[in-house]
Amino acid sequence: MRKLLGIVALLAVVFAVVGCKQKSAKQNGGPRLLWRIAVIPKGTTHIFWKSIHAGAIKAEQELKSAGVDVEIIWKGPLKEDDRESQIRVVEDFITRGVSGIVLAPLDDTALRAPVKDSVNNGIPVVIIDSGLKSEDYISFVATDNYVGGRKGGEHLAKTLGGKGKVIMLRYQEGSASTMEREQGFLDVLKEKYPGIEVVSSNQYGGATTESAYRASENLMASMRAANGTLTIDGIFCPNESTAFGMLRALQDGGFAGKVKYVGFDSSDRLVQALQNGEIQGLVLQDPINMGYLGVKTMVAHLKGEEVPRRKDTGSVVATPENMNDPDVKNLLEPDYKKWLNE
Repeated sequence: MRKLLGIVALLAVVFAVVGCKQKSAKQNGGPRLLWRIAVIPKGTTHIFWKSIHAGAIKAEQELKSAGVDVEIIWKGPLKEDDRESQIRVVEDFITRGVSGIVLAPLDDTALRAPVKDSVNNGIPVVIIDSGLKSEDYISFVATDNYVGGRKGGEHLAKTLGGKGKVIMLRYQEGSASTMEREQGFLDVLKEKYPGIEVVSSNQYGGATTESAYRASENLMASMRAANGTLTIDGIFCPNESTAFGMLRALQDGGFAGKVKYVGFDSSDRLVQALQNGEIQGLVLQDPINMGYLGVKTMVAHLKGEEVPRRKDTGSVVATPENMNDPDVKNLLEPDYKKWLNE
């Protein structure tokens, strides 16, 4: 009887070890393990973030079709200036024990601690869209924002014939992506276009189109001559909310189309303004591809594959002349509704 009990006990240990090994094998990339990946944007209202979401869903569906059991959880702050809310979202996903986090940090410093906490809890992080002053991530998937800003500066300079007075409305402090665009814009003008004078570059639009509209109106008021005309020749805005806020201010003041204007990112109203000649250029990213590659990069890492430290998703300048080219049109009007079932 004792011998029988000993055999049963031994078999129980063997089965337990085998079970643990099978579980471990699945954790090392087995195709039927459920990986729950949190995708956390800077905000959830702008078309850009809807497109990021669409790219993440596209990757999820493609991976499931290939036999990878993955679930995307999309959650972020409503507004892009709510650092505390985004930090709480990251902390909540750490507590929930997700498999990985794909994060667009809305502040390059404030998100360092929660990202480090995530990694210390065994949850890897992929950074998308905007940089983080940290090394605690496996890959950075984003536009080269500095290059994008330079492209915006080059295009505005060419539309001005290399001379004139220009202004730039900044986005908000701490946003690495837009800070890089702003610096790229200023650098290319300083390096290559001595005939262009930047008369204002220290005003901020803030996180919403309404705050950007108010900042744009105030900036326009300070740039008017005594007879009501504008004393500037060109404008650059570094993201969707500042670009739209400035467009509204120009339209309401009767200046749309009378000053050369280059923005960044896209929306229905910005595309219409480009078509109408009220905007001379929009620097475009590929947000669907950014969300897609963010998720695919995380899954590759979870499978144990080597992933690049940096992935540049590219940028192009849309103009009234090229906006109907198929490749440009796809970026101007990303088909995010297809993936979000809207």
